[in-house]
Amino acid sequence: MQPAIPLFRRLRPTAGGPSFDARQVISSLTGRNYRLFFFGQLISMAGTWMQTVAQSFLVLHLTGSGTDLGLATAARFLPMFLFGPFGGVIADRLDKRRVLYVTQSLQGVLALAFALLVAAGTIEMWMVYLLAVGLGCVNVFDNPARQSFISEMVPPEQLSNAVTLNSVSMNMARVFGAAAGGILVAGLGLAMCFALNGVSFAAVLVSLLLMRADQLYPSTRAKKERGQVLAGLRYVRDTPELIVPMVMIAVIGTLAWEFQVTLPLVARDTFHRSAGTYGLMFSVMGVGSVVGGLVAASKIHPRARALGLAAIGWGVAILAAALAPDVPLELVALVFVGYGSVTFNSMAKTTLQMASVPVMRGRVMALWALAWLGSTPIGGPIVGWVGQEMGARWSLIIGGVPTVLIGLLAWPALKRIDLRAALGRNDALVEAAR
Repeated sequence: MQPAIPLFRRLRPTAGGPSFDARQVISSLTGRNYRLFFFGQLISMAGTWMQTVAQSFLVLHLTGSGTDLGLATAARFLPMFLFGPFGGVIADRLDKRRVLYVTQSLQGVLALAFALLVAAGTIEMWMVYLLAVGLGCVNVFDNPARQSFISEMVPPEQLSNAVTLNSVSMNMARVFGAAAGGILVAGLGLAMCFALNGVSFAAVLVSLLLMRADQLYPSTRAKKERGQVLAGLRYVRDTPELIVPMVMIAVIGTLAWEFQVTLPLVARDTFHRSAGTYGLMFSVMGVGSVVGGLVAASKIHPRARALGLAAIGWGVAILAAALAPDVPLELVALVFVGYGSVTFNSMAKTTLQMASVPVMRGRVMALWALAWLGSTPIGGPIVGWVGQEMGARWSLIIGGVPTVLIGLLAWPALKRIDLRAALGRNDALVEAAR
């Protein structure tokens, strides 16, 4: 198997090269297929954020419990925690575009089922858990296929930009979707949020249908063999460029990336506000995320140590949000929380995609989803319980402190990765000069 490190080195900028290129910000959008995917995802994810706001306040309405809110969030990610690597194997074996036709359609059906139950007034907590688990089962296959499909829509030199712009679209969706969700919950009710989310998946299906197959860059599919899940795990374990970011992602994803649990509690219990304030909190986070994503998109290939700096900065921002004395200062802090979140996440995903060989990319991104999202069944209930028993501010503190610490602890390993990359470039220059 071709090692990942040469690919990682080859795509990094040469020493002394520019760290900022304004033309790079939207370079991947020049391609028709990725442009269609970008805007389809933007519409669909806006609907998903509407549903996120609606589901959080549905749970609080049914139970009033922060722990139940954490459990409901965890239920959605439990299948990914249990079966995530298997979804990566499927993404490596099958046509990713066809996988997405199926998974996006199923997510739309589940959202419409939510809408019907809420509108009929028959929704109960066990139904919320069941539908959340069903959505999680679909995401086991959807997430690695969707993430790794990005590399098939753009040429290799645009991959970093495409991955980052994908994060930008997710956060632009949060700006509009969370704000709209808060308004719809207050004005038209919970059912409308779920219904609009169900309809929004049509945007992705249309974008996939309109793509031109001759402008795709299909990767070699993995043949069906025994032990492919374990092979993916060993591959990540034995590649420093993969295992160091993956450990950072797992720690931060477990304790910090739980804003679906923390922010409803902060809005309700700390500031005694409604769903509208919760939606506004998510929206201002989204504004910060969009700005951070555009800055990150302008950087062709950031150094590994930048991931450590991003973690430290993001952790400080989360702690600032935990200590904000009033809503206006909370919103200011959340702008920087959003900026830090997309900077760290886009850098981590870019590093993983660029450092992995194509035949392993689905499995690597499945492990990213397991570490980032699949850790929620562990972190969600913990954070929800802490917020309920110790106060909502503590639900942010237990995320901010580990984020700062993991950035500091990973710093030496990240510097070594940069050193190996620099040595590899120097060796290549010497060899070329002979």
